[in-house]
Amino acid sequence: MAEQKDDENILKIIYNNCVPVAEKRKEPPVEKLIDINAYPVSVCLKKLLKDKTTGGNIIWATDAYSAEGTGFADTDEMKEYAIRSREDLIKPRIDKSDDEKQKRTRKKAEVFTPVWLCNQMNNFCDEEWFGRNDVFNVLHDDHTWDVIEEKIEFPEDKTWQDYIVSTRLEITCGEAPFLVSRYDAATGKLIEPPKKRIGQLDRKIRIVNENAENYDEWMEWTRKSFECVYGYEYQGDSLLIARINLLLTFIDYYRERWEKNPSEKELDEIITRIVWNIWQMDGLKDTIPLGKPGQEEYHQMSLFEMMDHPDEKKEDKEEKIALPCKIRDWRNKKPKTIVFKNLKEK
Repeated sequence: MAEQKDDENILKIIYNNCVPVAEKRKEPPVEKLIDINAYPVSVCLKKLLKDKTTGGNIIWATDAYSAEGTGFADTDEMKEYAIRSREDLIKPRIDKSDDEKQKRTRKKAEVFTPVWLCNQMNNFCDEEWFGRNDVFNVLHDDHTWDVIEEKIEFPEDKTWQDYIVSTRLEITCGEAPFLVSRYDAATGKLIEPPKKRIGQLDRKIRIVNENAENYDEWMEWTRKSFECVYGYEYQGDSLLIARINLLLTFIDYYRERWEKNPSEKELDEIITRIVWNIWQMDGLKDTIPLGKPGQEEYHQMSLFEMMDHPDEKKEDKEEKIALPCKIRDWRNKKPKTIVFKNLKEK
């Protein structure tokens, strides 16, 4: 009997030192920051992949997935079936390997801003707009912040509706940490409750929550909030994550306010605005990265051009067209499509 007890003690020692704590405590698995197979992404992925400039899908625009085989080259469109067939293929930067992070930093200067710095910079923007500081929160030296719990007050010459329709743009947005802050992009830590979030869209929706008197008014001004935030990104996987983060932000606030999920129609309305306003672009050229995917557009040589160079193959003379990116102006009753680079020339 003594030998049996000794054996049991040895097994306990091995178990206590070798079995992960989470497994011993039977803790629930950590929630994924980005889960393609969970609602609402699971029912909206096809729409979230659309590119309004080309009419097709956004492209990978990175060679990070080329080892996956056909359909994963940098110029290939991102296909729903290809993403769904590979679990955990799309994941935020914080969940990528250190080697992959370093490669993306070297190739595309990808470096994500910690949430406290996003908060500080967004606070500066609001200080300029409101004419005072500490409007939404008070940031401390240790990078933590305290939320202003009281209802936000507005200057005499401005209304809460003015704040909603004030336009914001996050350039090279990555996973859109300046627009929405579901999690700290530098650490992966979820930020709860939503009122503690610091993104520019988060702030707009807080204002809607504090001022909308009924459901219809809340939906109207929430839609306008999405219409007035923009962001562009080069790499397709980061762009998809940014779009997902905006969609999940809508779900979080909707559930918190109305204690249910939105209808399919309401989801479609928000997704349409997300896909138009968070778009894929080479920020140096204001065009689709690497040219148009799928059926590429070329300069068609004339008969005379071919006769001038009879020994050269036709495909060697074809010139790929880089499509200028289009976005949507929602300010009129009938929204209009505009070329982004034309805005910069005004």
